[in-house]
Amino acid sequence: MKSDEPTTSHSRPGPEDELTNAVPPQDAQDPMNWPLWLKIVILTQASLLAAIGGLNTAAINPAYALLAEEFGISTVRASYQTTVCIALNGIAPWLWIPLSNKYGRRPVYLGTTFLGFISALGCSYTQSFSQLIVARVFNGLFPVAFALGAATITDMFFYDQRGKAMGFFTVTMVNGSHLAPIVGGLLGHYCGWRWIFKFVAIVDAVMLITAFFCLPETLYIRNGRASQPASFDATKPSTTIALSPGQPKFNRSIYLSRLRLYSRFPQLTLRLDQFVIPALKMAKYPSVLFPAVYYATMYGFASILPAVTVAAIFTEFFHWNTLTIGLTYGASLTLGGILGECVSGWVVDHIVKRERKRLGGRDPEPEVRLKAIWMGEIIVPAGLLIYGFCLAYHTAWIAPILGMGIACFGLQIITTTTYTYAIDCYRTESSEVAQLFNFIRQEIGMTFAFYVVRLGDRIGYQWTFLMFALIGGVLAFIPMLFIIFRGEQWRKRLGKPVGVNVFDSMARPAEGAG
Repeated sequence: MKSDEPTTSHSRPGPEDELTNAVPPQDAQDPMNWPLWLKIVILTQASLLAAIGGLNTAAINPAYALLAEEFGISTVRASYQTTVCIALNGIAPWLWIPLSNKYGRRPVYLGTTFLGFISALGCSYTQSFSQLIVARVFNGLFPVAFALGAATITDMFFYDQRGKAMGFFTVTMVNGSHLAPIVGGLLGHYCGWRWIFKFVAIVDAVMLITAFFCLPETLYIRNGRASQPASFDATKPSTTIALSPGQPKFNRSIYLSRLRLYSRFPQLTLRLDQFVIPALKMAKYPSVLFPAVYYATMYGFASILPAVTVAAIFTEFFHWNTLTIGLTYGASLTLGGILGECVSGWVVDHIVKRERKRLGGRDPEPEVRLKAIWMGEIIVPAGLLIYGFCLAYHTAWIAPILGMGIACFGLQIITTTTYTYAIDCYRTESSEVAQLFNFIRQEIGMTFAFYVVRLGDRIGYQWTFLMFALIGGVLAFIPMLFIIFRGEQWRKRLGKPVGVNVFDSMARPAEGAG
């Protein structure tokens, strides 16, 4: 019987009622019934783990010159260890997400944070560049929160609460990578590059201890046999849902029971085809693939490209040391990212509210969000051109730094617009959409360190960044024009994805179901 089929805390409403959310069983074990303060504590930890993932990857970036001097290599080659880390950041979720869906979020968070601690500490004691590369391979497998954070939010928060929770998560995650060069520049200048990795290991260890005691398991299996779910109006406050008098309230024993090192969910099965295929299946949908490619291209040019090349470029052009590179580059990206996030949120909300008012209160189609993309489409190429031409014509240092910040400002608008659009189109498959976005972004970005500096030296940085502006602003944007004008028709013609949602294939009827 349908009521006997287990559902998970990750599940979302079907297409017949996309704006409602099922009320969970009145069980104090269910994360959706937990106190708001505990949800905020868990959200903060997941967000910090994502930020620390960026710290692990990018803190060493200002210190390429120190690595080059230590190992007798060029600064360009020194950047390859970050490239390896970036590549693994995109591949790792293929492994960790399915395991977290079967054995729980907590063991994956703890295991990967321990891996980050060990690998970062190992990086600090390497005696050759080859050893550093190997250590960075394992370090690149750590930032699982990049993709798992969204699933954790879905486990705990009702639909009407997830917007603010996701906003806090994404801002924290993005600025972890942007603040990392400031930390790396200070430590590299005063303590040496090895202490950059030691500091990262210390931060990982502190977060591991914190998560061990304060991060309970959020994956929860709901059995229809125990409780019949009812419809929930997402526009009404979620606080109206309360436990029945006969149901146990959340207490210390329940909290401690969710702190087991791992959980068993016999209702779920794990198969080999659940590790990569579900996310790749989403690539057949233009409303996911085209925004993902456009976002990944712009993210690569405006965020990853500076991360892996700024040390070599600014050492050559301005003869800066590690401290100066870290402080200026980190501050530029951080300010641009924060301001861009504030503006993008306001712009998208204004567009949606105006369209909803025009439709008489009815929610507009997801494509209406894409109206905000034009601002980012103009600003990112402008920032790239300022950066490249100012380097080529040897202007004052503030000019290329300003161009970098402008590009990052526009990038945040593109990020918010494309990511929320794709998720809004396929809410039930949001985990798979996030994995695909993360994979394409990281794998495109990891290629820059191999050729950008050499290309700039050969043809000039003005032509190099003009080419990047044309690739991102024209070639990658052409498919987006089709989505803007034809996306709704294509989406409705293709229908809802079938056999993509991981939990649909993992969940099986309870024993004895009719």
